[in-house]
Amino acid sequence: MNKFVKRGVAAVATAVVAGSAMAAGGGPDMTGLTSAVDFGTVTTAVLSIAGMLAVVYIAVKGAKIALAMLKGG
Repeated sequence: MNKFVKRGVAAVATAVVAGSAMAAGGGPDMTGLTSAVDFGTVTTAVLSIAGMLAVVYIAVKGAKIALAMLKGG
């Protein structure tokens, strides 16, 4: 077996065991930290950045299509 496959299987097994242990124990209570933070502005910022990136990708794709048409594709 490839050493990368062995490492991947070991990493997945470790994550599954750790995840099941956290689920069984209930995990730490983070409500004190998460209730004090307003994620509304963060969500707005992330969505606006994603929107700007989408506009850039659409413009690049449109330019490639236009150049392909001009080339005689």
